[in-house]
Order: sequence, then C-alpha cells, then structure tokens
Amino acid sequence: MNEEANTTGWDAIDREMSRLYGDQEPKHYGTILPYSLGGQDPLDGISVYKSDEPAPHWHFVTYGFTELYDKESDNAEESGYGFELTFRLTRGEEEEEPPAWALNLLQNMGRYVFNSGNIFRSGDYLDANGPICLGADTLLTALAFAEDPELPAIDTPNGQVQFLQMVGITRDELEAMQTWNTLGVLSVCLDHMPHYITDLSRASHLDIPAISEAVQKGMQEEGSNTGFLYVDQLAWETGKKGWFSKTSSTLKLGAKQAGIIGKLLQGRILKGKSLTLIGPEIRVVFEAGEKPGCEAGEDEVRLTLDEVTAGDLSRKLLPKESVIELSALPGIAIQIVKTQIKDNEGNVVEVIG
Repeated sequence: MNEEANTTGWDAIDREMSRLYGDQEPKHYGTILPYSLGGQDPLDGISVYKSDEPAPHWHFVTYGFTELYDKESDNAEESGYGFELTFRLTRGEEEEEPPAWALNLLQNMGRYVFNSGNIFRSGDYLDANGPICLGADTLLTALAFAEDPELPAIDTPNGQVQFLQMVGITRDELEAMQTWNTLGVLSVCLDHMPHYITDLSRASHLDIPAISEAVQKGMQEEGSNTGFLYVDQLAWETGKKGWFSKTSSTLKLGAKQAGIIGKLLQGRILKGKSLTLIGPEIRVVFEAGEKPGCEAGEDEVRLTLDEVTAGDLSRKLLPKESVIELSALPGIAIQIVKTQIKDNEGNVVEVIG
C-alpha cells in the first residue's frame, strides 16, 4: 500500500485484532493486482492469527468487504457492505501455515458478494453443494453465518463494520437451520463447537440426542424463520385440459430441495406464515388460508393452502421423481424432477431423485 494512502478503515480492523491478539504478528496474504483492475482475488487481504482458546485453531479475518481507504459509498452508517468475514478452523499441533483452501474459500465468498451484490447477515446460511474443502473427506457441505464471538461490531470513520464468522455445517444441520433458525441451531451446538470453530473431521451434531431434541422442539414451538428460499429448479408450466388430462398447470421442483420445501411448509403454513420460493424466472408464494386456491401471473404464482392441504403436500414432497396431485387444488400438479449436482468444472458428481 502507498504510505500516503488513507488507510483508516484498514487501521480500524488492525486495532481490533491487536486488542484480541496483542503483539502477535499475523500471517497476511495480500492481493497484488486489485480486482477492479482485472485481478483474480476480490479481497485486498486476509490475515490469519494463531489462537489456543478454547482450542487450538486458526482465526482468519478478511480485508475488503468494507471501505478500507477513502469513503466512497453514500451510506454513512455502514462501511462498504457493512461486514468483514472471519473463519475459525481447527489447527494441528505441528501446523505452521494455515491451509490454502480456507483462503480460497474466503476469496470465493468475496467473488459471490462482489458479483451478485448479495450480502451476508448474522443468521444467514449458504449451501456449498459439496465439501467446503474441495476433495476433502468431510460432512461439512454448507456454511452458516453468525457474529464472531470475540469481535463485536466497531465504528470506523467510514461507517460501522460487523465481523461475521463463517461456520462449516453438515447437510442435515443446514436443513435444521432452514426448518427452525440458524442462530437457534448454532446456540444449541455451542457446547460441542466452542467459538463455532470449524472441524472438517467432525460428525453431525444432530447425532447427539440432546441437540436433535432441542432442534425439534424449537421447530415445533416457533416454526421456521425461513420465509424465502432460492430454488435453482423451479418452473411453472400452464397447459390446456384435454380429454385425457385433468391437469392444466404444473409446478416443477428439483428433487434436491423438494424435501426441505416440504418441511418448510410445516414450519411456515402451519404457523400462519408464508413461504416464497424464488427461481430463475418465477416466484412461487405459498400462503396460509382457510380455502385452498391458486392465482397465477406472468412472473408470480400464489398458492393458498389450508392446514390439511399443507400437511398433505409436505408429506408427499420427497427427494425423488414423482407427480403429486392434491384434491384441494384441482387442475394443478407438482412434478419432482431429478437434480444433478455438478462440480466447479461442470462434471455431474451426484444425481438426486
């Protein structure tokens, strides 16, 4: 960095890390060519600290989601996107260098935010559709986001900065967060995952009866906090009734998300809340009502479900190819189609359904 550059945002993060780690010199991984000039890495840098409490781990912190130099955005309250990411990863006794895959993962999060404009908040989750460490023998295939337990939000000259910690989670833990809520699931796992340290070798926390029971209780009493779900395979096809067909419209869903949609209907409709599925070209809204019905527009379909219909549909939404017809919604079919899971090179690595 140019010595004359204004680095007030960067310095504010440094001060917060010094408060936590004193004089420890972090391992810092900077970016040579800025993303804005064609570089590959969107984040200006990532610092990594050694921590021994509550267990030996690497503590990563990003520099780049916020305004590190001059204030450029019109939002005076928040600096840039309003957050920097942190990540805590178990550290072996002989490890002297943090693993490169974790640095790449954080840069990939930067690419996602910079390219999509979508931002993360505490309580969010993200399905990685595969191991968070590519090629690793791990059950962790998704990420949850929570406030870093040791880094509260700070005020800087460029606005407030929150420190959001990424937490590696399993597929069934992700499903539990969707059907209840992220922070609720993380909180009941805390005794077994202090400081939300990610451990690639761990089993699912839902294998622990006390945690599984707490999640079930939370879902039954509070329902689901997931009001919106992004669905890759979502389509609405309208046809005409014929002599041999009773169906005039078909809602198509991918098998991978069919099961979780069924569970979400229980956690939303049965609590009087709506559930919105957002696909590439259509939005489907399920809402609670006394009389089942359907209203279809050009880019939005609204399906009203009573408790009986919602319960019937949720039981039938399973991750396998099928066609579901509900007596309360005549003329409408719900078709579950196969889902292909692909790796970064476009190769099919798993077929669901």
